[in-house]
This record gives sequence, C-alpha cells and structure tokens, in this order.
Amino acid sequence: MSRLADLVMSHRAVVLIVWVMIAVAGAATASRTVDALSYDFGLPGQPAYETNSDIQRMFGGGGLVDPLVLSAPVGEAGRGDFAEAAERVADSVPGTRVVTSENSDAEALVADDRAVALLYPPVVDGPEPYARALPALERAVGEHPVDGRSMELTGTVLLAEDTGSDRGVLFEVIVGGAGALVVLALVFASLLAGLPLLVAAVSILATYLALLGLTTLTDVSFIVQYLVALIGLGVAIDYSLLIVMRWREERAHGLDNDTAVRTALTTAGRSVVFSGITVAVSLAALVVTPLPFLRSIGLGGLLIPLLSVATAVTLVPVVLSRFGPRLAWPHRKANDPVSRRWAGVARWVVRRRWPVIVVTSLGLLAMTAPVLALHLGSPRLDAYGSETSAGRATEEILDAGIAPGVMRPHEVLVPEDQAPSVVNGMAGLDGVAAATSVRDPAWTQDGEVLLQVYSEDDPATESGVASLDRVRDYADTVGARVGGTPAEDADFVTAVYGNAPLVLALIVLVTFALLARALRSVWLPVKALVLNVLSTGSAYGLTVLIWQQGIGTEAVFGADASGAIPIWVPVAVFAFLFGLSMDYEVFILSRMREAYDQHGDTPRAVVDGIARTGRLVTSAALILFLAFVALSTVPSVEVKILATALGLGILIDALVVRALLAPALVAVLGRANWTMPRWLARVLRAVPPEQASRQVDAEVTRRR
Repeated sequence: MSRLADLVMSHRAVVLIVWVMIAVAGAATASRTVDALSYDFGLPGQPAYETNSDIQRMFGGGGLVDPLVLSAPVGEAGRGDFAEAAERVADSVPGTRVVTSENSDAEALVADDRAVALLYPPVVDGPEPYARALPALERAVGEHPVDGRSMELTGTVLLAEDTGSDRGVLFEVIVGGAGALVVLALVFASLLAGLPLLVAAVSILATYLALLGLTTLTDVSFIVQYLVALIGLGVAIDYSLLIVMRWREERAHGLDNDTAVRTALTTAGRSVVFSGITVAVSLAALVVTPLPFLRSIGLGGLLIPLLSVATAVTLVPVVLSRFGPRLAWPHRKANDPVSRRWAGVARWVVRRRWPVIVVTSLGLLAMTAPVLALHLGSPRLDAYGSETSAGRATEEILDAGIAPGVMRPHEVLVPEDQAPSVVNGMAGLDGVAAATSVRDPAWTQDGEVLLQVYSEDDPATESGVASLDRVRDYADTVGARVGGTPAEDADFVTAVYGNAPLVLALIVLVTFALLARALRSVWLPVKALVLNVLSTGSAYGLTVLIWQQGIGTEAVFGADASGAIPIWVPVAVFAFLFGLSMDYEVFILSRMREAYDQHGDTPRAVVDGIARTGRLVTSAALILFLAFVALSTVPSVEVKILATALGLGILIDALVVRALLAPALVAVLGRANWTMPRWLARVLRAVPPEQASRQVDAEVTRRR
C-alpha cells in the first residue's frame, strides 16, 4: 500500500482526469447499459424451459409468458356474445390465439356473473413481452363492449407492469444519496460529507460502463443493475468513509495533510482492499454454477466491489490531498476519532459477554426460524392489490369464484392422437379445475396439440405447486410435456437452489482463506462466516414472516400477503448482505487486530476497535437503510419484498451482530483470536502475527 500511496500522490492530476473521463463516459452510456441487460431467466436443459421454448417457436406466444386475461360481468345468457367479442379483440393483432368457454368447453372460464377469455398475442424480447400487441388490443377492448359494458384486460404481465415503477434504478440511487447526504452531514459537519457520495457516484458510473463492455461478451441479468445501485452505493460510501475517518484521525494526531493521507491509505486502505477482494471473489463463486442467470450475476457483481475499491484508494487520497483542509469547512477542528458512546457500549458488552452472546444468539435464531416455512415462487395474484385497473379486474375475477390457476395455466404439449384422453385424464387430477383442448387449428402444430390445464388454487401456493407435480407426473406416463410459467418457476427453484451447497462451499472456503490471510487468525474468519449466516438468515426469516405470511404487511405496506418469496430475491439479498456484512466485519476486526498488535490486550482491543468503527458502521448502515426505505415505496410487490429484506438485514447486522454479538465473541475467545498455525500461515503466505506486530509498530512510529 505504501507504493500505491506514492504512485497516487505523485500523479494526482492524472488520477483526477482519468476518473472524470470514466464518470462522464459511464453517465453518457448508462441508458444503453440498462437496455442491454437480459431479462431471460432461461435454464437451458431444464424440461419446462425446453418445452416453453418449443411452445413459443411453434405458436408465437405463451409458454414463457402468461396469457392476457379478458373479463366481463356477464351471466350465462351473455357468454356467447362475450366469446364473440373476445374473438374480435384477438383478431386485432394477427397471430393472437384465444381461449373461451365456447371454443374449449372450459367451465373454469365462467362463473355465475362473470366470464373470462385468455389471449396469447405474439411476444417480444424484454421486460414487457406484450409491448407491441397491447396498444391494439386495448383499443379493440374499448371498441367491443358486451351488453353495453366494457370488457377489462388483466393478467400477470399487466399486474407486474402496472405495479412496476417508471422511475429508473438511478433515480433510486439519487433518493438514497439524498438520505446519505443528511447522515454524512451529521457525521462530518462539513463539506467532507459530499466526498463519499462523490466517490460512490463515480464508482457506480464506472461499474455501469464496465457492464456495458461485459454485455458485449455475455448476457448480464437485469438484477445486476439493482446490485450495482445498492451494493455500489453501500460499499463505495463504506470504503470512502473508512479512509476519510482515518485521515481525520491522523490529522487530529498532528500529522500534516499529505502525511495523514498516506497513513490513511496504508492503514485503512489495506482494510478496504482486503474487504473488496473478499466480496468480489465470493461473488465470483457464482460463476462456476451451470446456470447462465447466476453466472451473469457473479460476473457483474464482482465488478462492483473491485471498482469501488479502485475509486476509494485512488480518488479519495487525491481529493483529500488537494482539497482536504478546505473540505473540512466549516467544522475545521476534527472530532475525536474515538467515540465515547461506542466505547461505553463496547465496555458494557465486554463485561457482560456471555449474557450478550446468549440473548443475541437466541434472538437471531428466533428471527431465522420462519425460513423453515420459506416458499419460493411468484407472488399470489391477490398480493398485487386493487389500486390499478389490472388489479381491480383480477380482484373481480377471483371474487367471482373463477379458479386462480386460470391466470397462470399449465400448458401441455401432447401428440395429436392422444389429446382427448390426456384432457380427460388431467381433468380428473386432484387440484385441477379443468383441462381443455381448443377447437382451432392454430392450437395444433407439427403433430402436437397445446392443451390448457388450470389449477384450482393459485400456482404460487403450496397446494398449487402440489397440483403441478401431479400434472407433471401424469404427463410423464403419457409422453406429454408440461410448460407454462408455474412449471418453469419450479424448475428454476430446483436448478438454482439445488446448486446452493456447491456455491456456498466455494464462498466459505475462499472467504475463509482471504480473511485468515488478512487477519492472521483462524477463529476470526470462522466467527465472521457464522455471523454472516445468522445475519442473512434473520433477514430471510423476517421477510418470510412479513411478506409470505402477511404479518404487518397490510399495516405497513397496505398490501396482502404475497404467499411466496420471489425466486430471485434470496439470491440478490445474499449477494448484497454478504458483501456489506463482510465489509463491516473486516473494518471492525482490522482495527481490533491493529490495536491488539500494539498492546496485546484483547478486551482493550475490542473496546478500541468498536470505539473507532462504531460510528462508521452505524452511519453506513443508516445510509443504506434510508436507501431501502426509498426503494420500498415503489409499487412493485417484488421490489418491496427485496427492499424489506435488505433494510431489515442491514439494521440487524449493524446494530445487533456487529455492535453486540461480534465483540462479545472476540472477548470470549481471547488470545485464540490472534493465533494461526505456522503451517497455515505458510500455505496462505500470511505474515506471522509476531512479525506483523513489529511491522505495525514500525509503521506507526515512522509515519508519526
């Protein structure tokens, strides 16, 4: 780090110019980057994905995308007129297939006072698969009333679009940044508050620019843009804060500005580099999975901490060197770097280490327990609310008694000569409301007929999943193939989370090795990994309790229980919380390690470490929490669930795990924290603890 400090300080103008150019290029191409992201959750080789791909190829729509649902309040006498109107609406877009009670004899599509029809227009790639067909369909719906009443258009695609947000991800970053500025202003009481935000902005724009290049080589999931916005904001501010606060500390000790900058970079900068590398390598473990979706998250995700580190250890020192004293205005006198409040908390924890460990551990385990009931899938239909036209239409359909499975049907490809027997067989399965074959040549291609099977319950529920299992089991016995979004969801869960042990094992091994080398300890990395599991598990558990089971959802969000956690959310939450919690752990343990190397007293090292990092960690956590509060205000149910998990996770990690449980465990382990077998030190090429202590003493003496 000393050589890096010399290099950066010797070429300050070049560093500034390079980062300005990168930021400008990133801003200019940000929209292109977002447009280039992939919305494909496809799992090549999985049965449902292959079947759905064939359905789209053969029929032009359906399979990977749920149908649009046309609805009207008609009784038995008006069903024929409604079916004719639905046919005319379908005719407005060439290639649109339609299912009604008249052309399929599906009683599941009608109720006493309502009827529905399913529309399958041609799809296009991207987040809005029916974007090309919708304008014409909506006009046709308005032009063809039934019994003087307008028909209504809904469907899961419209529910997701209507509850989505027109605000881009960068808008959420701006909102989060505004909250961050307030917190940073309270921390620094000077213009220094803007420096971490400046670095975060440059880092995020640089990451967007790098992602644009990555999209030319491989597909990159749209989820990465959320990780860039959230993790990028978080880690860039964290890394900048760590260096800036260390710079202020050294200035308070009487060092001149440039010497303080060099000292901050060689001490805090080392923690930043190790933290960033640990997070990046951990995310890179996703690259070895056989799933394109997860590989793209791993590739895109590892860019975030690496570029955040690069900006923090180059741009921050240059800005502090050139403008640091002036940025300290109006609060020119540095605050005491040691927080008396956090020192008091640390002393209290050290004195009561065992009660703290027992109480916090039991509390975290209790919060984690609901994970045992975790159900992954799309949110229930009634979770989208009734604030939009699509939501109101869905509510009316469900209230009329029409089976929820109608809106997310199972689509079954079967040889033409077996279609009648398969329809009869599947219609008799437990949990199936109806199975139908449409009397229209458009539903037969290449000797195969596309059947519709509707479950009695919402496919997002456990009973709906059980119904799908029975349909698939029956299909296997007759040589049929089952597609539709529920089947693809089920395969996605199996494929993604079936690989979880491999991914987690790699992350654990790599993280342990990196932390052991950085901290010159065996037990500290083990403790860090265990605490990360507890922290993430608590966030998962509370999210299941709030959203899946609906405890407090109505009061806080004005929404019903989702009944399921979106399939991709746990992956995104893990990537984010693992990264941020590892940052906090490295920051705290690095200061504890540094203090212990100086005086060899573990309880005192715990107090020193918390006193010097408690303000940093809580400030960073509060900044991110405000960003997640802003994110939770978007109408999208899935984004609300993501924001809830992240907000709760970051608070639990900062206020319970890092402030209480982590220091208590370090105090209990005593000297064992700071030991490492010589053979392991040789394998990891780690500096032996006693040699590191001498290096720390020499470095501190030389700089001061």
